Amino acid sequence: LGLALYAGSLCVVSSATFLYHDYCVIGAGPAGLQAAYFLQQAGRDYIVFERSHAPGSFFALYPRHRKLISINKQYTGKSNSEFNLRHDWNSLLSHDRRLLFRRYSRDFFPNADTMVRYLEDFASLLKLQVQYNTAIIHVTLEKNEQAWNGHYFLLTDQDRKSYKCSSLLVAAGTWVPNVVNFPGSEYVEGYETVSVNPDDFTGQTVLILGRGNSAFETAENILGVTNFIHMVSRSRVRLSWATHYVGDLRAINNGLLDTYQLKSLDGLLEGDLEDLAIVKDKKGKLHITLRFYLENRNISAGIDSITLPQDELDNFATRAPYDRVIRCLGWKFDFSIYNRSLRMMPGKGNIKKYPQIKPSYESRGTRGLFVLGTASHSVDFRKSAGGFIHGFRYTTRAVHRLLENRYHDVPWPSTVYPITQLTNSIIKRVNEASGLYQMFSVLADIILLRENATAFEYLEEYPIGVLAELEMQTGRKARNGLFVIIMEYGKNFSGADKDVFYYNRAVGEAQHAWQSNFLHPVIYYYKRLPTECEMRLHHPDWPLPRPDAIHHIVEDFLTDWTAPNAHILPLRRFLENCLSTDLRNFFAESCFLFAFTHQKLPPSCQQGYVRMQGLVGSEELRRHAVQAGLLQDYTHTDFSDDRPHDGSQELLMRDHGIPVRPLRHLVNAKDE
Repeated sequence: LGLALYAGSLCVVSSATFLYHDYCVIGAGPAGLQAAYFLQQAGRDYIVFERSHAPGSFFALYPRHRKLISINKQYTGKSNSEFNLRHDWNSLLSHDRRLLFRRYSRDFFPNADTMVRYLEDFASLLKLQVQYNTAIIHVTLEKNEQAWNGHYFLLTDQDRKSYKCSSLLVAAGTWVPNVVNFPGSEYVEGYETVSVNPDDFTGQTVLILGRGNSAFETAENILGVTNFIHMVSRSRVRLSWATHYVGDLRAINNGLLDTYQLKSLDGLLEGDLEDLAIVKDKKGKLHITLRFYLENRNISAGIDSITLPQDELDNFATRAPYDRVIRCLGWKFDFSIYNRSLRMMPGKGNIKKYPQIKPSYESRGTRGLFVLGTASHSVDFRKSAGGFIHGFRYTTRAVHRLLENRYHDVPWPSTVYPITQLTNSIIKRVNEASGLYQMFSVLADIILLRENATAFEYLEEYPIGVLAELEMQTGRKARNGLFVIIMEYGKNFSGADKDVFYYNRAVGEAQHAWQSNFLHPVIYYYKRLPTECEMRLHHPDWPLPRPDAIHHIVEDFLTDWTAPNAHILPLRRFLENCLSTDLRNFFAESCFLFAFTHQKLPPSCQQGYVRMQGLVGSEELRRHAVQAGLLQDYTHTDFSDDRPHDGSQELLMRDHGIPVRPLRHLVNAKDE
């Protein structure tokens, strides 16, 4: 009996054993691997759970026709690696130069199999802690006051093994197909299982439900072998070049638009899919009707007893029967594995396929639960690139920095510069930063001013949705005002109904910079941090509340904002007006003259000349400065004589009629 009780107690203990990690990551797709990389670089205790035998299992199946729509630009004419990431939409962030996607494929639109191989190498070469063949089937909470967030996350896999963690990072993506149920929907084939062999569609008439890239990708594959293709969706087609949203229809897939508008039988229709019904006749043909025609009727009685729209309207658009109907409606997040205690709720409206999260990517229902990758796209849906690799690689890094500050007291990385470097720092970032460029209107560089504006602290790629919480989220102080640098499109330039190719669509003069349409830098100045109320109530078309001052750097055809007159000079004057200071750089001679003629020296003189730093003028520099209007033309001064340059201050004083006494006279005067 004693042995039996002892064995039973061991079983109880064993069943209650949890494998603990500080961080648990669900999913080893691109976002999960990116999170793992940052956690590993920081030396944190973490584990990644992947249900498949290899990372990136989504790309092993999708897209079905294997061509990615994320660009892989090999050449940009520049060697700056940060700039080149602006045009590399597939690489994850790492220190290993071998893990750039251009080393895996030269195709502008790569094959999805290449992405699978890339992700496998990313995980193996960086030795990331991924546990494969582990499907998490249930997640719940355990209250504990000693835990980081007042609770632990308890995870159970398919083998009933249990895991415990302090913070949960969900990077499982959106992989559950969207399905619309209507009478006859059992005759519909799903994008996830439909044949990809064009020969299977030869001479057939096809109806496609949906209007995203998966729908057009499917149509493109069979366009040359079908009788005709019709496409039905509740919304009009959205072209990515008009909306500036990469998730809308891309040019690589839009062949059906040509055949539709050039009247080659194919066509697009708008209608609510839930109002449709499909009836199958004796020959296996599928007829489209409307749900209300089937009310109080028995579909099994046969098509002859059912009223079809063409019976009342003989030119009804979809009166021709179809051989196949294919559903291409995208995917949604899998909410089924999360216990109700986590309060993982779907969003509302057009973001209901994503979980509800804050602009910090933390769940609205549970502290310590963060959503990464495609599933976090509700923050910037149809606005920016947060649902795609070239966007969420930066938002994942931002989440990691938030975690480092919250749980490990590691402040957000920053660099302190003297105020004289303010203009240069902004110009450098807007010309090369990839995170600002890809996550426009979502991530921003923050410049925190020091007291008396003598220096500033530069923070990169902070989520502007939590700007009011900056001090708490970053561990940095914003007591003396701040600048916020983001990238924006023109307010009225993006939309499904916009003509983005109209004449005079671009602005070229600095005084009209606020009317810029294409992506361009915008600098917001605040004398204090905006409050949470101001963030919540700001105009929906603006990314931020009304600032104390705002400056647009005029758009540039080459996205090269380095023109001295069009870009740099207006920016510098804006900064000077905000700070009430002179941000120009001066030669030593000018600083010496200012010391005698001004009560306050410009910052460049205070931080340069006064500290025995700065540039001493030469004849060539002086002539250039005079021609540029930066210095007065002291024509009676001869700079070509043999007097040494270290006497240039005495020379300048003599030229202005200021008597110069030898050093011994100054010493005697001081003694007297």
